[in-house]
This record gives sequence, structure tokens and C-alpha cells, in this order.
Amino acid sequence: MAVSTRKEKLELIAQRIRPFVDFPSKGVVFRDICPLLKDPEALSAVIDLFEEHVRATCPGVELVVGLDARGFLFGPLLAQRLGVGFALVRKKGKLPGPTVSVAHTLEYGKAEAEIQEDAVHAGQKVILIDDLLATGGTLHAACELMKKQRAEVLGCLVVIELTDLKGADRIGPVPAFSLVQY
Repeated sequence: MAVSTRKEKLELIAQRIRPFVDFPSKGVVFRDICPLLKDPEALSAVIDLFEEHVRATCPGVELVVGLDARGFLFGPLLAQRLGVGFALVRKKGKLPGPTVSVAHTLEYGKAEAEIQEDAVHAGQKVILIDDLLATGGTLHAACELMKKQRAEVLGCLVVIELTDLKGADRIGPVPAFSLVQY
């Protein structure tokens, strides 16, 4: 069955997100995207909707920046569709060469995110992409990295947003776009 409308694509995506109750700890509902990645039509629907949004709201985007690690799954596909490059934001110590880093707080502790020094240039228009927006710690850190690099963040894209955790508030004035909300 080919999906063509926005509504059909969103329904397909939502159907392919599998909940796991009490994982990784009691009281947490983990949203698993593995079934979505396994389904070429659902994965295409994600990239279609992201591309449509970026083309409509982020004119002049020059780079897609994916967050470790699931942003690496969606980011290159979107970058290819947009005809722009892709850069990685990784956990501290995972990238070679000179890097820029920022410390941030997660739901379960502290971490550092980094990007290669030459991955993003001053004034470059970028969008950030990840699979999930929960408390906003990781996306906030990525926004801070982009500020350090003097890049212009046009928006943040996520497949899933856990709206009760108000992560979009944490990334401040940068607009967040999510496909599925819980």
C-alpha cells in the first residue's frame, strides 16, 4: 500500500513506533524506532515529511547536523535529499582531530557533546536532527555547539517528541519540529 498524503505518512510512522513499558527502568515507556527503520515505506515517509518541512521553513539551509547516534540514521538521508552536507555531533572522545565540546545534563546524568572544529563554519545555516526530543538536554547542547561555531540554527527536527517533558522549551528560541508526539 503506497502512502501519499501527509496524514497517511504520519499514521504509518506512528504505527511503526513500538512502545516498551518499564524500559530501561520502571515507569519509563521507551519508544523504539527499529520497526520504523525496518520498513522502507515508513522510513521514506519520515524523510519525505522532514524534507517538506525544511524546504518550507528553512530556506537556505546549508548543512544537516545529526546527533549521536540516531540522528546519524535520518540526517544523511535528509541531507542527500536537500543536496547539502552532513556533520556529526558525537559523545566526547569519539571524533578524531581538533574538536569543540560542550557539557550538558541528561535525564540520567551529565555528558559532553562535541563536533569537529572544521565541521561547521561561522555563518553557516544548519538544521539539527535526532530521533527523540525528551528533556531537550542533547539538542540544547548541540545548539550550544553551533553557537560556539557561530553557525545559525534554523531548526531542530525529531521523529518523536515527549511533550510532557517540555524539551522544546529548553532549546529556547530555536523551533522544534516533531512528527509524532506523546
